[in-house]
Amino acid sequence: MSVAVDASTRAEQQRAFRTVHRVVLPVDGDTDVLPLYVDFNPVQRVVQLSKRALRRGRISAPPTVPATSHQHSGFITGRNSMSLPAFRRVSLGTYFNAFPASYWRNHTAVETVRLTVDVDAEATVIVYRSSPRGTANRVESTHASQGGEVTFDLPLKSFVDGGWYWFDLVAHGTPVNLRSAGWSVREPEGFVPGTLSIAVTTFNRPDYALRHIGTLAGDADVVKILDRFILVDQGTDKVRAQPQFEEQAAVLGDRLKVIEQGNIGGSGGFSRGMDETLNDGRSKYVMLLDDDVSIETEGILRAVNFADFTRTPTIVGGHMFNLYERSVLHTYGEQVDDERYFWRPAVNTKEAHDFGASNLRTTPWMHRRIDVDYNGWWMCMIPTSIVREVGYALPVFIKWDDAEYGIRAKEHGITTVTLPGAAVWHMPWSEKDDTIDWQAYYHQRNRWVAALSHSPRKKGGRMPFESIAVDVRHLISMQYSAVEVRLKALEDVLSGPDHLHSTIADRLDWVRKTRADFADARITADLHSFPRVLSSGEVDADHEPNYVVESLVRAATGLLRQLRPVREDAMSNPQVAVPAVEARWWRLAALDSALVSSSDGSGASWYKRDRKQFGSMLLRTVRLHMKLMAEWDNNARRYKDALPAFTGQEAWRETFAAVAVKDHERGEAKI
Repeated sequence: MSVAVDASTRAEQQRAFRTVHRVVLPVDGDTDVLPLYVDFNPVQRVVQLSKRALRRGRISAPPTVPATSHQHSGFITGRNSMSLPAFRRVSLGTYFNAFPASYWRNHTAVETVRLTVDVDAEATVIVYRSSPRGTANRVESTHASQGGEVTFDLPLKSFVDGGWYWFDLVAHGTPVNLRSAGWSVREPEGFVPGTLSIAVTTFNRPDYALRHIGTLAGDADVVKILDRFILVDQGTDKVRAQPQFEEQAAVLGDRLKVIEQGNIGGSGGFSRGMDETLNDGRSKYVMLLDDDVSIETEGILRAVNFADFTRTPTIVGGHMFNLYERSVLHTYGEQVDDERYFWRPAVNTKEAHDFGASNLRTTPWMHRRIDVDYNGWWMCMIPTSIVREVGYALPVFIKWDDAEYGIRAKEHGITTVTLPGAAVWHMPWSEKDDTIDWQAYYHQRNRWVAALSHSPRKKGGRMPFESIAVDVRHLISMQYSAVEVRLKALEDVLSGPDHLHSTIADRLDWVRKTRADFADARITADLHSFPRVLSSGEVDADHEPNYVVESLVRAATGLLRQLRPVREDAMSNPQVAVPAVEARWWRLAALDSALVSSSDGSGASWYKRDRKQFGSMLLRTVRLHMKLMAEWDNNARRYKDALPAFTGQEAWRETFAAVAVKDHERGEAKI
């Protein structure tokens, strides 16, 4: 009996499926990342299967289970394929290979996802889904007795609050090869896939830049959707001058555009990338990537595929993993705390999660969908339509440009999504303390600029009080260089928004020269050049305050200590040596001097208490903070009113022209 099918249903059935999330595997032999791709220890029935086969005479002895990551890596036979021994079971319920169903449910109009698995021998494919609470439910399974391709059409309706799909693969009496697997969705009527430009800003890291070129050029699928790879070189060690440049550049051909300009920081380089993308006019998206990251290129494809299906233009970003502990996730999402006006991990998430210790299936909180305020610009893709509407980056050199952009976009009704399965590896923040080095100026200045421009709280909420508290902590910790540049930051904020573009190219020189006058900022590699340390014992107050009251008592004690004369012997010899990991304010506040090692382990600085410096800086910071708070409403109005202009194309192009690098052969400025 035939069934009549109306024209609309027939058209729906004929529309093509687009693969948006392929199963991928690491082929570089790095066993540290395996837990992100494959779970070799799912709940399984290996023992029962083995005993049954032994009784039936199909095997002479139960198979052994590989016990190490090195052995497991031998299962991987290609970028999209793996070989599974008889009676083994693996799960693809992992960070990179599970399907983030709740994100597709909430941000796209897609109602069904199709899973396709291709195997070459007898195998069972078992599909699971998770709830927002992290409980796993078996959905469906198929036994492919002869191998081949199996498909599952899976609804997305019940994933509003969270949840993933994934599948397990079970081999029976013979080995089985997973030839490919992927998740696909039906293309809507009139669907036009987007292409992108990738913008990378680099400063004296030509080796990293060349690696980026090689990585992208080595992925043919990325190259297909890549209009331009825009490399903004702001350093003195030029990428073009490297011996390998011509060979690497030839692979990308005319897709590669190298721009050399003066150093105006990450915000300047990324804004240049936005500007070049708009000028070129071809790309639907511009992706911002840090120069010092290692990237999973499949994440680029996933970000584009996801953005192609979102209901409205959406900023799509990726996660950051630890470059040194490669299975450790930095955060699962980024938000800005309105009351403090400071960034934080998204609520209901945890920092520094190690997938090697707890995989996706055994991490309940990761199954809840997370909404973010912004995505870090280690990997962030912005539709060019949003760039035209919202503008370019805040002209702040570094720090807060990504957070502010997400908040600004949110005020325009634009959503940012941090998409699971799209990620890079980046050096962790724990390996440096940029709140006390030259970046302290930018942390302070830019937080105030962002708060004045966007804070919904009266007088900025707690932010001004935290700002002065940070200065006090630095002062009682003998970190006078950090306070000096933070005070300059406040003076610049008070001068108004015009200073942002006018100082972007030269403020760093001032910061570095100023810090050079302070002993706490001078790092010496040769530790034997310092005088002998007086004591090898523990300093007082060697435990972190556990309560607010204890913190206040410690801080008050540290302040009162500043009234006491400095010990003479502490000026001729450091009292104690303090490792960077222990150089916290409650320890340093109990000392008159200390030999403090740097966060990167390259050397140490000799901190010395200076009563005169302390008194002068304390008075300055109190005066500046009182002035800023008294004039908050007026300054907020100035920055908000000027925001469209100083993040706009015209202002940025004037800055690009001012830092243009001369072409020595033609004598022309390249802008």
